[in-house]
Amino acid sequence: MRWNTQTVAEPLPGEAGAAPAQPPLLPLAGALRTVRTPEFHGITFHEVAAKSALNKVPPASSMPFRWTVNPYRGCSHACVYCFARRTHTYLDLDAGLDFDSQLVVKVNVAEVLAAEVSRPSWGREHVALGTNTDPYQRAEGRYALMPGIIRALADSGTPFSILTKGTLLARDIPQLTSAGTQVPIGTGISLALLDPELQASLEPGTPAPAARLRLVSRLRDAGLPCGVMAMPILPWITDSEEQLDALMAALAAAGATGVTAGALHLRPGTKEWFLGWLARTHPRLVGRYRRLYGSGTYASAEYRTWLGKRVAAAKARHGFGRNQGFGHRQPEVRSAGPASPGPAAVSPARADSDQETLF
Repeated sequence: MRWNTQTVAEPLPGEAGAAPAQPPLLPLAGALRTVRTPEFHGITFHEVAAKSALNKVPPASSMPFRWTVNPYRGCSHACVYCFARRTHTYLDLDAGLDFDSQLVVKVNVAEVLAAEVSRPSWGREHVALGTNTDPYQRAEGRYALMPGIIRALADSGTPFSILTKGTLLARDIPQLTSAGTQVPIGTGISLALLDPELQASLEPGTPAPAARLRLVSRLRDAGLPCGVMAMPILPWITDSEEQLDALMAALAAAGATGVTAGALHLRPGTKEWFLGWLARTHPRLVGRYRRLYGSGTYASAEYRTWLGKRVAAAKARHGFGRNQGFGHRQPEVRSAGPASPGPAAVSPARADSDQETLF
């Protein structure tokens, strides 16, 4: 579906210039309304009433958790490398601009989750948040879905973890601290580069790297564990020894409890979008990326082995143990990094995602 032929929805009720909300523009299950607001210029929200909140991870997945909750679909962080882009095509939207600007909001997710985790059959298994799209993207400032989700999980005795790039997480530090007295919890920040200019090009809707480093420190000062997902590392762009050393030094100084780092992987939908960005910003690297990734998702095994050694050395220099990384499975968030990288056979390893039920 393309949006240049659609009627623009109105601001949210109660705002200046607000008018009655428009009927949904998308034929989504549980669709309630479609809205726009000047505060979120260029973004359309599609509010839905979810039938379920818990998503079961397929048994074939190697993810270290079996359940996820995703209050939003699509993400205004607009990271050009986001692995979840293809999931928007399930909604008849594209994996590029639509993923960044056509956001689905499960407005009743906290209430539905509370009902699901209160059932006698619920086994109180670990639930991971932030596995598909970011639960603390800017929309969370308006919809405030996470406090109810945290409350539902903690009150039911369900351990959980959160991974985010969003500094809005700081709003919920008091609640997370309280939840940590009820259940094991983990918090993790996604941060793989320090250069603000590169961040603004690669992750244009995200908080600056310095702001995310401050968030790590705030979480640690509050007594919460905070690992860092330093992914993706971009071949020939962010994988130099100097860049990795500076990143690990900054994460150690911020107090991170562990780091997981790994190379960029490019799933269908994401690959096309990322290579378009690469052609605009680093045209001389396009051919090298095509050789490194071939027709697959992962960089060559040779490159990944080389990067793993370089990451491990950088981590060791700054006090991160071999097994200290970010892990959704753990109550305390826990690791992963040739001469010059070169083309080799692409690993056939399976691309893992939570492949959730939509609503």
